[in-house]
Amino acid sequence: MNSLKKIASGVSTFAVCASLALPAMAQTYMPECYIPAPGVEGTISYEAKEGPYRIALVNGHTGIPWREQMIQSVRAWSERPENAGDFEELRVVSTGPDVAAQIAAVDNFIQAGYDAIAFIAVNPTAFDAVIRRAERAGVVLVSFDNPVDNPSILRITPDWVDFEAIKAKSVVNQMGSDSGRILEIRGIQGNSTDRDRHVGVEKILADKPDMEVIEVVGNWDTGTVQRVTADAFAVHGQFDGIICQHGCRGVTNAMAAADHPPVPVGGDAENGFVSALADNEVPGISVSVSPGMGPLAVRAAIKLLQGERFPSLANLPIPNVETAAMEPGVHYYPDEPDTFETVTGYATCGEDMVFTPDELRNQSFETDWSVKVPDEAHQSRALRPRL
Repeated sequence: MNSLKKIASGVSTFAVCASLALPAMAQTYMPECYIPAPGVEGTISYEAKEGPYRIALVNGHTGIPWREQMIQSVRAWSERPENAGDFEELRVVSTGPDVAAQIAAVDNFIQAGYDAIAFIAVNPTAFDAVIRRAERAGVVLVSFDNPVDNPSILRITPDWVDFEAIKAKSVVNQMGSDSGRILEIRGIQGNSTDRDRHVGVEKILADKPDMEVIEVVGNWDTGTVQRVTADAFAVHGQFDGIICQHGCRGVTNAMAAADHPPVPVGGDAENGFVSALADNEVPGISVSVSPGMGPLAVRAAIKLLQGERFPSLANLPIPNVETAAMEPGVHYYPDEPDTFETVTGYATCGEDMVFTPDELRNQSFETDWSVKVPDEAHQSRALRPRL
């Protein structure tokens, strides 16, 4: 099969000429949504091929409500009348934290002749070989949320450094002091998202030598976050501020159990956390990475198959709200479970990228292990190079 032609770190002569005539943002698809990352000049594009398409979604870690709602969002988006015609098939697999298992799942979909695969990488550096295999097979890969470090495929993610810096800055501002003790609750170790978010915290605290930081690992899991937060309270006493990546309802639960004073807390957009801040007048900020990133990645895969051009690294908007501005029915939902992600999608990315609770509830987040063996027609539809 012919290999794919990508315009990544090496920009083609055509692309250079175009950049002289047009604003940089005008060269890529929907730049107000898929924001070209600062300092990234390369773009990704493929020769268009006719749909409908066979699309796969390969998730890694399981048992995380955000991941479950992400899968529900992808399925809901794919079934909307305006989108359904682009899908011949949609398959979803969740492999857990095993890198080899996730790579094997991607390989299975490549060998089965799927047109595109969107995936959340368990490890940012482990996918170079499978990326090369996808290229040889004519399969589009889109890495999102925890992006791979390889710039030869489209990667979609918030700017995680800025994401956590927004949170840390708000916590420090609401503390009202450049000195004190902060508890930083990190995510799954070895993950690119945790790595970059920690850098965002360090960026804000770098010029504050009198700020003591205690780090613990919460693994983005509410129960784990509650346990490590309670342990930190027991060992270190009271904190002046808390910065939590995800699973932050565990923080407010631990604060209530320990009768900890209502210090500024920066956390996620899960319903239980946001409502705890608002209902208990705890100063803080909710910074959201919406599960709607899943549909954005799948839409990007389809648009790449249709010949659209994207920046090689696309950042997403970062919705956030401080406690003082939180409103019921807007920023949190009293009738929804604590695990519900309050920011269901990215409104700036289109009306079809926001989902109602009922729409999501009607979708399954379970793994679909069925992979069909490709027929000759599918094998003959490999993408040809764009020259």
